[in-house]
Amino acid sequence: MVKVRAARAAEAEALTGLVMRSKAHWGYDAAFLAACAPELRIRPDEVTARRIVVAEDPQGTVLGLASLEGAGPLATLGLLFVEPSAIGQGVGRILYRDVLRRAVQQGVRRLVIDSDPHAAGFYRAMGAVAEPTGPAVAAATAGAADTADAADTAGAVHSADRSGRLVRFEAAPAPLADWARAWTGGGRAVHVGNVAEFNAQFGDSSLDREQAAAHHYSCLAAFYSPCPSALVLPRAVPAGWTDLVCRQLGWTGVEVYDGLVERGPGLADAVRARPALAARLTGAGEPLVPWGLTRPFGLLTGRPWRSGELRYESKAAAHGLFERILAEGGHPGIVLPAQVRAATRWSAARLLAARARAGKSTVVKSEHGVGGSGTTVVTAGQVRAAGGARAVLRRLPRGPLLVEEFVEGPPDPGAARDLTYDGFVDADGGLHEVGAALMDVTAGAYRGATVGPGVVPDWAEKPVLAFGAAVGRELAASGYRGWFDVDFVADAAGRLAPTETNLRLTGPAIAFMVAARLDALRGAGHLVRIADRVELGARLPEAQLEELCADLARSCADLGAVFVPAIPTGAFDPAPWMGVLVAAHSPEALDAAESLVRAGAAAVGAMFDAPASAAP
Repeated sequence: MVKVRAARAAEAEALTGLVMRSKAHWGYDAAFLAACAPELRIRPDEVTARRIVVAEDPQGTVLGLASLEGAGPLATLGLLFVEPSAIGQGVGRILYRDVLRRAVQQGVRRLVIDSDPHAAGFYRAMGAVAEPTGPAVAAATAGAADTADAADTAGAVHSADRSGRLVRFEAAPAPLADWARAWTGGGRAVHVGNVAEFNAQFGDSSLDREQAAAHHYSCLAAFYSPCPSALVLPRAVPAGWTDLVCRQLGWTGVEVYDGLVERGPGLADAVRARPALAARLTGAGEPLVPWGLTRPFGLLTGRPWRSGELRYESKAAAHGLFERILAEGGHPGIVLPAQVRAATRWSAARLLAARARAGKSTVVKSEHGVGGSGTTVVTAGQVRAAGGARAVLRRLPRGPLLVEEFVEGPPDPGAARDLTYDGFVDADGGLHEVGAALMDVTAGAYRGATVGPGVVPDWAEKPVLAFGAAVGRELAASGYRGWFDVDFVADAAGRLAPTETNLRLTGPAIAFMVAARLDALRGAGHLVRIADRVELGARLPEAQLEELCADLARSCADLGAVFVPAIPTGAFDPAPWMGVLVAAHSPEALDAAESLVRAGAAAVGAMFDAPASAAP
């Protein structure tokens, strides 16, 4: 394993030789290299002053070097060179990330990089943002020529200006967000993918018995905190998937325990049935983070189980909570849709029919349900077309139903409609605000979410954060401890209507976790989008799925974006799909990355298309 250490003054001459060999790797002629030599020379008295570090292999061979020059808040990546024989081994990535880490420690908030044109793709892939003005200064007059790992320079400028003019980039070093440090104490955590176990405790008829979707969704355990030490999963996952995820998010030493549950939802019980595994996971002194709290998880971790702790997971109980908060005043931008709990199917049919006769749409909900399961929007026209309200209800899951007023959205189809607040209550009852996100919801079903700076419109952000915090305080007072969210829909007048709480991790929570990790790893300001379902054009063998994901990662890196396959196991379903995360520093790059991923996923079936018949 490559490690980074401080360079020594006695190494100055050898390091200068490495720099010149690395620069020559790109084919510059002798005259150009001679002109650069004075600026690229490392003198013994500069090693400490320029904060030079080296990357070395287990045998002590130096493979590359980097320098961090200047003082906060503005500093420069002065040198980043890799030994030609080590190019393609990830050394440049390790050195760059070390520079960002040290920059954060020294209070740097703006890091300037004058890159060799051949390395421009590397810095773009690492999250640095190119200045729009283009090339900076000639390499012969700059003390900051960079050459980096060719395997990480998918977007390199291969037709570079032979003068070696430098391309200026900037990065914004950032510490891990305060809330992310509070979530797991700033360290690594064991992630337990107990999605099906959480769902099963509610006995919700809107969820299928086999919990197939829940087992797929358990793959999101990879992202339950910004830095996992172990993943505990019910079903087996491709080994190449975890390797790529770790590479994209800079994780090392992540242990994977998968295939623990052949049938049913009992992941925590399956771990407890393996005493050696249970002892390993609980005895390391690291927090265990579940999708949601359950009695079996409490037994595994020794956490007291409080049966009423999850009562506001109920949509009816949450509605009552919202009503009490609004009755106290202080939330003028929030309105609450009327909701009635139907005692019988017949009473639900009467309520639905009455609203349909008035030309009104209705939201019919099960008491529980995840990701929009058990939530159905019914229009007046649908009631008429079905032959009446009873016929509509016969198609819905059995069990208690909530009949709720439908909130008409903004007239502009591109306006923000579905939003969410995420936060958590720590073990001491303290509330931590994570933020607000924009969700993609179609016909009541959650499809994905986007988090990051500027995603939530200014008019909506303040009321979302204020009301979400009020809900969090009530949850804390009720004894709940853990992650939660509050979902909202916007109405035609620009007001927000809260619709439910979720007392567990969610898709937007995963996007927040990844954004926090990428900000610390690549620089502040990431937009992250999670898309639950990206259709694949064909079912692929495991090796070909890994190849597709690696190709998508490289193509997104060309855009300065990050691709992370979030749910790989859906790729082996009869109708194949996968969940994905994409991240970028701009909305344009984020949209381009998502489009690229969707097109690439759809295109995998092209190789199986039958050739057109030849004309007679």
